[in-house]
Amino acid sequence: MYAGEVLGKFCVYSETPLSVSMASTLFLRNPISTSHVCTLMISARAPMQPMMMGCRCSMDSKHVGDDLFSVTSSSKSDVDYLGQSTKGDLNLKSEHLQSFGIDGQTTLEGPIEEVAQVEAEEAKDLLRDLGIPSPYFSRHSPRGIFCSRTLNLRSISAIGYDMDYTLMHYNVMAWEGRAYDYCMENLRNMGFPVDGLTFDPDLVIRGLVIDKERGNLVKADRFGYVKRAMHGTKMLSTRAVSEMYGRELVDLRKESRWEFLNTLFSVSEAVAYMQMVDRLDDEAIAAQLGPLDYKGLYKAVGKALFRAHVEGQLKSEIMSKPELFVEPDPELPLALLDQKEAGKKLLLITNSDYHYTNKMMQHSFNRFLPNDMGWHDLFDIVIVSARKPEFFQMSHPMYEVVTGEGLMRPCFKTRTGGLYSGGSAQMVENSLNIHGDEILYVGDHIYTDVSQSKVHLRWRTALICRELEEEYSALMRSGGHRASLIELINQKEVVGDLFNQLRLALQRRTKERPAQTLAATNMDHQELTESMQKLLIVMQRLDEKIAPMLEADGELFNKRWGYLSRAGLWDKSHLMRQIEKYADIYTSRVSNFLHYTPFMYFRSQEQTLAHDSHSYCHSQINGTAVDN
Repeated sequence: MYAGEVLGKFCVYSETPLSVSMASTLFLRNPISTSHVCTLMISARAPMQPMMMGCRCSMDSKHVGDDLFSVTSSSKSDVDYLGQSTKGDLNLKSEHLQSFGIDGQTTLEGPIEEVAQVEAEEAKDLLRDLGIPSPYFSRHSPRGIFCSRTLNLRSISAIGYDMDYTLMHYNVMAWEGRAYDYCMENLRNMGFPVDGLTFDPDLVIRGLVIDKERGNLVKADRFGYVKRAMHGTKMLSTRAVSEMYGRELVDLRKESRWEFLNTLFSVSEAVAYMQMVDRLDDEAIAAQLGPLDYKGLYKAVGKALFRAHVEGQLKSEIMSKPELFVEPDPELPLALLDQKEAGKKLLLITNSDYHYTNKMMQHSFNRFLPNDMGWHDLFDIVIVSARKPEFFQMSHPMYEVVTGEGLMRPCFKTRTGGLYSGGSAQMVENSLNIHGDEILYVGDHIYTDVSQSKVHLRWRTALICRELEEEYSALMRSGGHRASLIELINQKEVVGDLFNQLRLALQRRTKERPAQTLAATNMDHQELTESMQKLLIVMQRLDEKIAPMLEADGELFNKRWGYLSRAGLWDKSHLMRQIEKYADIYTSRVSNFLHYTPFMYFRSQEQTLAHDSHSYCHSQINGTAVDN
């Protein structure tokens, strides 16, 4: 028997003998439903005939696809032990296996734990022989796809995509720099002093929050406590932050005060605002502009930037020279092509208008697609001027774009291959007859794209955050620094524990009460006080060492704000809390799907709890006691 006869469409071009067990690895990659298929018997490791180039297969493609496998439909799907739908799972047909002489009623040889261990090792070997990276290595890389909530990609019937900073990544310095320039020119025309100001993208990062009442930019932890703050362009000291925000929490529901930087599009606005705060504090803003406070100044900057977008000059410049602003990704169209060929309905849902969308997608996609295929051919439905987040919240009129010039006519239902303007997510669901968690939406805006599609429609969600690649690399490079810092903190904790016990013993002694133990009660008084003095000096010296190291943690990512996902050494940032709450998966770019296949089962990782470390320490202590 040739390997091609076993593997069917999974023909492997190799001159290396392939065992039956290695071939069965391809079958075991997908969970097998007992209601649909037989149980496989894996024979001894007898090598098969070597495969020749070209793979001598005796079955045609229709026979392979129709007779060997069946796909679980919606009507026959179940829910697996992790609560995920089995829709889209690939199953083996027992009658086809029996035609090869494989008895569908026999059992595996040996306990499943042993069989699985062997198969897992051989799966790794086969992937290596095929030159295909393992998903394990993809997960542990800057371009991994990270899972917050378990997601079976096989059960997804439709995948919707945002365009800007999702399917298309802009050069931040170029795009946001030009947006900043147009904003500043509009501010100048309004009478604001902008001479000498230049765009500084390192001044802010995604996930910060503007305090419009105080003219501050703050970084909060997952609970809303402010950890770092900047007034204008000047960072505030830890003490100043504590005095100003010690009894306040960032509450994003109070939109009149707090403005969350959800996306890279927020960078130009935030930079312009913080620089203008400095001008307001310096009393450089003319009196004729009226009595301005920080909130009024924010409105003025927002108005200037809004005009830059509405007047169309910015987008016209980008459309005329897209190569200056867009960073192409040759792998991205191929990732979408895999998804389409796997039976997924692909949707493009963008707030950008038709002309801009068409021009930018042509530039970013067409040259990387095969056989003269155009970007529009990838998508079952394209919706421009979608007006997100309202697109997910309520119904708006829908228009079909019927000419290349963008002429439109009213319509009430989408059709495959159609191009539309406006409408609503509910209209899309009804047209496709696909609803809720059968749809995955992918975007870069934590509110407009991710949270609203999940909250209102229960769509599955993926967040695109390009900065993850830089942060991941920075964390790897700072591993030694962080290890040294944690070691110093642990040392201080041990020293501090002893100091606190001695302090309690001294307190009880002054009240003529016995200490915690007889030995502590009988401890010489001079020895007690001298030990405390020494320990206190050690802790003070440790603090002097730890403080600047802690301040420097994250400098490799951003000198002012540290890491995107962290607030302090151990805690998560407010942005990371939003991502975990609303994004089922998150990654740096859409093309990362190319390394996972459209059939991937993303499983969320164990979440560490505060008491987990105590459980671990307890088991370690017990283990040590037994060994001794």
